[in-house]
Amino acid sequence: MTTPQARRDGFGILGIGAAACVACCAGPILGVLGGLSILGLASTFVVGLAGLAVTIAAVVGVALILARRRSCDIDSGPTPVAPPAPKRI
Repeated sequence: MTTPQARRDGFGILGIGAAACVACCAGPILGVLGGLSILGLASTFVVGLAGLAVTIAAVVGVALILARRRSCDIDSGPTPVAPPAPKRI
């Protein structure tokens, strides 16, 4: 019956080693994952704001083009034109 006791001691040491590894490495691993998520969040905001700025610029540009076209289409009727002056030779 000494063999099962030896196995428990082996697993106990292995468990303590695994717990120590988790305790030691959890902070840096969570720090890297947190940094990635913060950078991901920041890049999402930057790309989203850039897309919003491009969309606003496009809408304003189209509105200006349409406003120019509308202002040039003024039709108030016939325009009087003076007859040409006779040419003297």
